[in-house]
Amino acid sequence: MVFEVMKVPTTPFDGQKPGTSGLRKKVKVFVQPHYLQNFVQATFNALTPEKVKGATLVVSGDGRYFSKDAVQIIIKMSAANGVRRVWVGQNGLLSTPAVSAVIRERVGADGSKATGAFILTASHNPGGPNEDFGIKYNMENGGPAPEALTDKIFENTKTIKEYLIADELQEVDISTIGVTNFSGPDGPFDVEVFDSASDYVKLMKSIFDFELIRKLLSSPKFTFCYDALHGVAGAYANRIFVEELGAQQSSLLNCTPKEDFGGGHPDPNLTYAKELVERMGLGKSNSGVEPPEFGAAADGDADRNMILGKRFFVTPSDSVAIIAANAVGAIPYFSSGLKGVARSMPTSAALDVVAKSLNLKFFEVPTGWKFFGNLMDAGQCSICGEESFGTGSDHIREKDGIWAVLAWLSILAYKNKDNLNGDKLVTVEDIVRQHWATYGRHYYTRYDYENVDAGGAKDLMANMVKMMSSLDEVNTIVKGARSDVSKVVNADEFEYKDPVDGSVSKHQGIRFLFEDGSRLVFRLSGTGSEGATIRLYIEQYEKDPSKIGRDSQEALAPLVEVALKLSKMQEFTGRSAPTVIT
Repeated sequence: MVFEVMKVPTTPFDGQKPGTSGLRKKVKVFVQPHYLQNFVQATFNALTPEKVKGATLVVSGDGRYFSKDAVQIIIKMSAANGVRRVWVGQNGLLSTPAVSAVIRERVGADGSKATGAFILTASHNPGGPNEDFGIKYNMENGGPAPEALTDKIFENTKTIKEYLIADELQEVDISTIGVTNFSGPDGPFDVEVFDSASDYVKLMKSIFDFELIRKLLSSPKFTFCYDALHGVAGAYANRIFVEELGAQQSSLLNCTPKEDFGGGHPDPNLTYAKELVERMGLGKSNSGVEPPEFGAAADGDADRNMILGKRFFVTPSDSVAIIAANAVGAIPYFSSGLKGVARSMPTSAALDVVAKSLNLKFFEVPTGWKFFGNLMDAGQCSICGEESFGTGSDHIREKDGIWAVLAWLSILAYKNKDNLNGDKLVTVEDIVRQHWATYGRHYYTRYDYENVDAGGAKDLMANMVKMMSSLDEVNTIVKGARSDVSKVVNADEFEYKDPVDGSVSKHQGIRFLFEDGSRLVFRLSGTGSEGATIRLYIEQYEKDPSKIGRDSQEALAPLVEVALKLSKMQEFTGRSAPTVIT
């Protein structure tokens, strides 16, 4: 099948600036004529010629609404720009971690390796005709594009005059595994549709002891529940948990990927994963049915995770600390030791305490997975995590939701390996409470104020920056709100100098550090598609074993009161309560 290249005249669109998570907008924005095409061409123009001409690219995503159309557009533009071959996951489905794995691990029949990928996802944001779509580019290391490239893409979007497309190219059937061959001005062009799960499953089996996990899942005392929230994780859940590990089919919830995520919000937290939360005994109603021992959920593109025990929530900050503390014994991939650990700045300091105790290299980085990727490429970091339900390791260069679930199942299997026939299994709650007894507890919560007026959000942050210059004034407000809260000893805007490439990231969040180790952090987040999101992080460290069993919201209530007073949250945003509390 022969195709010709068309040059299509176009004009720039405003605001096509990709953030750390790519470009995210409402579907109605993406379906405008030339909108997606401009961004894709701007990306091709930003890449060096050898990453385009004759290259192999991956094009897939979480299956949200408009994905199938976008895959066909990008295939046609790849052909026109001289790409040699495009790999597409069956039905256009690949989780973000699986894309990273495919770039790093997959070798084509002719020995080809991918040099990059277009990932079609808006992550944990809703999908559907009136909801969100997104696109991001990942590099040959499997990680997100660095700022230097995303800046170049943005500059290109502002001056673009034309894009190249093989418009007459016959659409490829992406529901059927196989290779379609074309011929164009630059020679042959192939599209290979491949099984979405095989490469990823193979990688997971090389990391974890599947046999040990299988023994745990086959124990009549252990019950399990996994909720994909109708995201792309469903394409992997049956293969891994049922076929490979022997879990019951009934233990999978919402594991059919849907374009609109079943009308839900594919964000694995206590607010949006309602069905799982109820089943795990953490909901408001009491069904009288005994909850499973272990539960987990994924977001739309399967890079985030939530871990639950029976009637017990594990904070993401605790989760990464517990995985790091147990990895060497429980996970074969780490049996020779950890190179180092890292967390994002807003994440609680639970990981810091583990790193200090185990004498591990430790890094605190800005929010954005690329910062972890740099450390991993330099061989300095094995395990990392962020409080926004992202956990991962150096097996790929993205956070990985299913990896985190398998890590927890490995720890449970390891702790129970001599106990499967005993009276009582070691539970998720037992593991967490033992961790607190050893390392102390970091009481932690996050308040999200979503879709607030962008102007009000910026004014709030500017006011906080101004306040940082007078700690006396800050402490007067603190004591006026709560006399039982410790005093602020430091306030700053977090800045990070990358130890690998020397790049400096400024304005990464405002921190108020208290004398007793407590912290308040304020950040503006760019992961929504409209308005602004203010995230408020509240943390209190407790070493006293008699005080580590309190309810988290109760323990943090004084600090919450101080944070709201200090920031004048209601005054600047008009909100009397957050959208989501985690």
